[in-house]
Amino acid sequence: MSTSELEHRVSSADLVSALAARAPKIGGNDGGWPGLTLYRFTEPMAPTWEEIQSLSLGIVAQGSKAVIVDGTRYVYDPFNYLVISSNLQFQAEILQASPCEPFLSFVLEIDPALVRKVSTDMLGPRSEGFDAVPEQGEADRCIVSPLDPELMAAVLRFLRALDSGADRRVLAPMCVEEMVYRVLRREQFSRMLHIAARQSAHHPISAALTFAWAHYAEPLTVNDLARQVALSPSAFSALFREVTGRTPYQFLKEYRLDRARELLVDRPMSVAEASRAVGYASVSHFIKEFRNRFGVTPRAYVDAHNVEAGLRRQRSEAE
Repeated sequence: MSTSELEHRVSSADLVSALAARAPKIGGNDGGWPGLTLYRFTEPMAPTWEEIQSLSLGIVAQGSKAVIVDGTRYVYDPFNYLVISSNLQFQAEILQASPCEPFLSFVLEIDPALVRKVSTDMLGPRSEGFDAVPEQGEADRCIVSPLDPELMAAVLRFLRALDSGADRRVLAPMCVEEMVYRVLRREQFSRMLHIAARQSAHHPISAALTFAWAHYAEPLTVNDLARQVALSPSAFSALFREVTGRTPYQFLKEYRLDRARELLVDRPMSVAEASRAVGYASVSHFIKEFRNRFGVTPRAYVDAHNVEAGLRRQRSEAE
C-alpha cells in the first residue's frame, strides 16, 4: 500500500467517525450550519426523486451513492466527490449501506458568489470573463472528481470547527472557502465556474452584485446599486432581500468584513489599513462590527488563524 493510499484510509476513518457522531438518525440530519445536511442509511435504497436549489458539494465517507440526471448516472463514494448544479430535479440511489457499515455522507450548499470570489483570488483578472463560458451540455449539471487528502482534511476541519462557538465563527468560514479552493484547483475548474455562473445568471440582481464586488471599498448606497438594474430603491431593496435573504446594507457590510478578514490574514496588514481598504472611515466602528460578525476582534482573529496555521504545519511536518 502506498503512502498516499494509507493517508487516504486514515483520513477516511476520521471522516467516518466525524459523520457517524453528527448523523445519529436514519435519513437526513441537520448539520448545524446553513445549507449543511448529513445523511445516514443502514441499507441500500431504491432511486427516489429529489430536488436541489443551490450549487452543492457532496462527499461520502462510507458506502456509495448514485445520482441520475436526465438518464446519466453519476456514482460517488469515499474516493470521489460530487458537485451538483442548482435548481435541479434528479434521482438519488443509495448503493452500499449496512447496519455495521452505514452509508454516511454530507451535502453542503455553496454560495456561487463564494466560487466567484475564490476564483478571482486565484486567477485575478483572468477569471473576470467566466460568465461567458459557453453552454457545454447536460454533463455540466454534475461533476465527479477524485477526493484528494487535502480536500478531505478541509472537510474534517470544517466539521470539527462546528463543535465550538469560537471555532464556528472564526475557522468554519475559512474551511468552507478552502473546500471551494480545493475543488477549483482540480481539472474541473472551468466547469464548476460555469455551474456557478449559470446559477448567478438566474438572479435579476446579479449585475448589482457584480458592481458591489468591484466597488465595495467605495461609499455605495442603495440608490447606486438600484441604478445598476434600473429599479427604484424600494423595489430593488425588496428584490435583493427576496434573493439573498439580506438587505443591501447587510450584504455590503458582511462582504466588506469578509474581505477585511482575508486582508488581515493573507497580506498581512494592520487593523487600520484593513479598515480603510474595505471602506470604513472609523477604525473603532470597523472593530466593533468585525467583533459582531466573527465574535472576536480583528487582532484576536489573526492570532487564532496563526495558531491554526502553525498547528497545521506541525501536523504536515510530522507526517
